[in-house]
Amino acid sequence: MANNHNRLSLYLSLTLLIGLLPEPIVAQTTSNLKSLKSCNNDNIQLSEISVDNLVNKLLTISNWMTNPEMGLANLITTLGEQTIVAANTIPNPWPTIHERARLGKVPVMMYHDILPKKKVSFDVTVKQFEKHLELIQESGVTPISLDQLIQHLRTGEALPEKPIVMTFDDGYIGHYEIVYPLLKKYNYPAVFSVYTDKIEGKIVGRSTLTWSQLQEMAKNSLVTIASHSVTHPKDLTKLSDRELQAEILKSKQILEKKLGIKINYFTYPEGKYDERVSAWVKVAGYEAALTMENNKNIFSNESKSLLAIDRFGQSGLKKAIAKTFGGLQLPPWKFGFDFTGQIIKNKITLQGIPLILISGGKPITIHADSRYQVKDIVAKNEAIAGVDGVFFSLEKLDSNKVIGPIFSQNTKKFVPGDNYDNNKLKNRPLVLISDDQVNFIPFNPENHNTIKGIKAEMPNVTDAFVGAAFLVINYQPQPPESFGELFKFNEPRHRAFWGIHRSGQPIIGVSYKRIGSVKLAQLLAQVGFRDAVMLDSGASTSLVYEGKSLVRYTPRPVPHVVALVSPKSASKSTCVVAQY
Repeated sequence: MANNHNRLSLYLSLTLLIGLLPEPIVAQTTSNLKSLKSCNNDNIQLSEISVDNLVNKLLTISNWMTNPEMGLANLITTLGEQTIVAANTIPNPWPTIHERARLGKVPVMMYHDILPKKKVSFDVTVKQFEKHLELIQESGVTPISLDQLIQHLRTGEALPEKPIVMTFDDGYIGHYEIVYPLLKKYNYPAVFSVYTDKIEGKIVGRSTLTWSQLQEMAKNSLVTIASHSVTHPKDLTKLSDRELQAEILKSKQILEKKLGIKINYFTYPEGKYDERVSAWVKVAGYEAALTMENNKNIFSNESKSLLAIDRFGQSGLKKAIAKTFGGLQLPPWKFGFDFTGQIIKNKITLQGIPLILISGGKPITIHADSRYQVKDIVAKNEAIAGVDGVFFSLEKLDSNKVIGPIFSQNTKKFVPGDNYDNNKLKNRPLVLISDDQVNFIPFNPENHNTIKGIKAEMPNVTDAFVGAAFLVINYQPQPPESFGELFKFNEPRHRAFWGIHRSGQPIIGVSYKRIGSVKLAQLLAQVGFRDAVMLDSGASTSLVYEGKSLVRYTPRPVPHVVALVSPKSASKSTCVVAQY
């Protein structure tokens, strides 16, 4: 009776805990079950692995209901992972920009008047503007709203692969007669910054919008209205505090009263501001402010803060399109592993360190019969990308002997390591790969130097090797003491690495600049690695994508590669055997 009472208490606790979960976590868990698909084949259907995963998850839920002790433990574990991930997406203290957002390059384009014939240098003709929109569409660029950009800058959340923000200053009639209809045609969002004295007819000269036109535009979800002050002073920094209060606060009040909407953004006239001016913007209750620098095109992610978001002049559109990048194109958090994603190359710079990351696909290893360039090894397989793998013997140039035990699916042969090397590798990361999962566990020379010992850890193992060092374990960067006696582990070198992202997708990569292992671990954790290990680095560091080497030097030939194959290739067969 007492046992039943305890089980009931645990069941109710589990139910209550689920009820207390934030909706996004519950919704995401549910959507993960609903979205299990095959390896991106043309006909969308559940693959055998997906069906197995679905059945396993349903069985797990069933077991939770009948064994609430196990369910509660599993849920707490899951919540622990979710909490770690959620912590990485908590907005930075306003108005700072999130470190992960610094990975992106989102241009904010600045336009002024759009009219049939240019009157001044920064005007754009109707034909030119139409060509700009066509170029944006043809280049696969996605215009986003200012709200989306601010969310990205605050939390580091990824945007569409090639985003852009379009802004139009000063409230010209062409914004209503030309720009607004074209935006509706293309379904592109945009920001219109207006100064109120012009709309009210107190400042005459160039053409102007009317309140009725602006009210119509403001009702459309594609349109964001921003304050551009009351009178458009040439330099706000020259104004007194009383004058700043009138320009910044009063313009917001007028726009909100006339348009019946909240005005969240301010645009500095001629881009001029200082700490005192931005302090008034903050006091007024704006969430962000746009600026600009003459003859400079600066990506929004490089801005000083949300109160000084930089922009591109309209003449810089081609550069903006060529360089735009919305951050790592990976889904957020996911249970287990995802070996069905498109293989994508990202080049990012974090804290001054350029990293090249290739994500997606299915991970495999290739143990060659000698030492070759990674490019040559990858070329003889259906792999899309590859990085140099395990440490190897330098005794003979044509030897494929590696340090520690190795098992690769291309040879289907387990090769044990020698005892001398194995003892030095104790507690280094033993990497175990199967068709649907990857494990990183501490290497034990006594248990892991036979195929039987390897299969005891992962019965369906297809690949195994010992990496150089753990960099990230369960989202946490590893401290200096964890590297043990690894030779010069914190000396600046080009570094190679691979692991599993929080999305469940594999990532291989290299540092494009010399870096110590501890700093690299911190950067990879910041990027969102769930687990990561270092591979052979220094002179061996090599990364290949679609047949091209991505390093600027000729690396040392190697006998072993960690590669990514496309989901379609992986669905056809376990692996295409390399021939040499």
